[in-house]
Amino acid sequence: MSKKESGKAFDAKIFMRILSFARNYKAHFITATLAVILTALLSAYRPYLLKEAVNDFTINKSEETLLDYTLLMFAVLVLEVFLQVLFIYFANWIGQHIIRDIRAKIFRHILQFKMGYFDTTSVGKLVTRVVSDIETIASSFSQGLFMIISDILKMLVVTVVMLFINWKLALIALAVLPILIYATKLFQIAIKATFQEVRTQVANLNGFVQERVTGMKIVQLFSREKIEYENFMEINNKHKKAHIKAVWYYSIFFPIAEILSSIAIGLLVWFGGLQSVNNVDVQPGDIMSFIMMTQMLFRPLRQIADKFNTLQMGIVSGERVFGVMDTESSIDKSGNIVAENLQGNISFKGVRFSYIKGEEVLKGVSFDVTKGETVAIVGATGAGKSTIINLINRFYEIDAGEICVDAISVKEYNLLSLRKQVAVVLQDVFLFSDSILNNITLKNKEISLEEVQEAAKKIGIHDFIMSLPNGYHYNVKERGEMLSSGQRQLIAFLRAYVSKPSILILDEATSSVDSHSEQMIQFATDTITKGRTSIVIAHRLATIKKADKIIVMDKGTIVESGSHKELLTKDNGYYKNLYDKQFSLEAAS
Repeated sequence: MSKKESGKAFDAKIFMRILSFARNYKAHFITATLAVILTALLSAYRPYLLKEAVNDFTINKSEETLLDYTLLMFAVLVLEVFLQVLFIYFANWIGQHIIRDIRAKIFRHILQFKMGYFDTTSVGKLVTRVVSDIETIASSFSQGLFMIISDILKMLVVTVVMLFINWKLALIALAVLPILIYATKLFQIAIKATFQEVRTQVANLNGFVQERVTGMKIVQLFSREKIEYENFMEINNKHKKAHIKAVWYYSIFFPIAEILSSIAIGLLVWFGGLQSVNNVDVQPGDIMSFIMMTQMLFRPLRQIADKFNTLQMGIVSGERVFGVMDTESSIDKSGNIVAENLQGNISFKGVRFSYIKGEEVLKGVSFDVTKGETVAIVGATGAGKSTIINLINRFYEIDAGEICVDAISVKEYNLLSLRKQVAVVLQDVFLFSDSILNNITLKNKEISLEEVQEAAKKIGIHDFIMSLPNGYHYNVKERGEMLSSGQRQLIAFLRAYVSKPSILILDEATSSVDSHSEQMIQFATDTITKGRTSIVIAHRLATIKKADKIIVMDKGTIVESGSHKELLTKDNGYYKNLYDKQFSLEAAS
């Protein structure tokens, strides 16, 4: 997203881009526009009728004619109200449909982002873009664009009618208009920068609150309540200052606009009264109608400034939303080979990768995994173990080298079909606030409850699920907080199993569970890895000893490779030292 903010009062390019989403609703757009035009004409017609009624009654004293004018003005008012209702409904209808389309487009775009984008982007800011920023765009249509069109048309029609009735009185009424227009323009320029700051602070506030609520356990565990409260107050204060700055501009502009309006009316009464006393062609009805039309002229101009600000807020939000839409951070999907019934042969050939340019995490890694083989990857933290599994299903793009599955580069596979063939069980299991069944199937209608139950029985966790209230329909709440870490791991194993993958990846899936859960997970591991290509990143001795091959990594390179027995025979070997320091204690226990 571009960090350069426009200083213009109105960014036509962004506005036209937002407006382009209205193309699908031309009929509703035209209806709203026609309602606006007719409303403007009727609004100007009422003061004209008032002038005629007053002048006629002043001269002819006809109560019948006065009643006719009154009924006509009432009819015009009713029609004007009907058109206003029509206009407000369709303006909001278009706005809501547009934000639905924009929100769907941006969310679809976000779904395609690389994992690297989410590594460096605040979740709170993305939520702000998808929710509140897009709501602001909707307001820019219903409360901004159409209202501005309506007000401008009213002003134009009223000006024409004033000039038609009496050009001298019209010039008196319009005398202060240039000053108000100039003040309005200055106000618009100043307020746009303020609105940009407001939206920035809203995003910062959302991001801060979202992160602290998600990490509340850490906040309380390390007694950081006071510190985080102080940090929140600092951000909250910046948010307040941004809004107060906007209020300051409003507090200056609107009194100025009100004073200028009052001056114009005062000049009209003074000049019109003198003309009428001196028997010049100015009648009482003219003065009354001009007072009414002057209010109709100045009030929309004040409202235009306000509505223009709403439109500007929509444009500022549009800049931010389109900034996300224009972000190129998706994985190349040019591959067209459909991955079906893969054998599961995996080959890394001189793979180099870095999360941050110039800081390589993998430094020319090469290894092979054959069909049905279970390979364990071990090494110290930061050695690059988890990075390897993130590259197989193309969460990230490699810098150099090649990764092949069944002798075909992963780049040549259709991305969605490839990922369907690769199931991953992560150490930190994420569960949605939904039932266990939906967390297992991820609402895939092709997977029935009976299939899930049968799979659960095979890997030995059916009884555990049935022991929960409502069984498979038990709601685990946000992030699965109603379950223990071991129970969440078991659900993740079942989720991987029912997807029937050709390749299975387990990322330290038993590193933080109790002994009972570990036994269940070990049984589940043995079941789902049987006859299936599996890559296991694990610290548990049992998993590593059963592996067909062990790859030992250190600082982004493979330092050793072989079976458990083979690696233990290497004197002063990396794996042997690792085993002696860590795994022997576990074996003894």
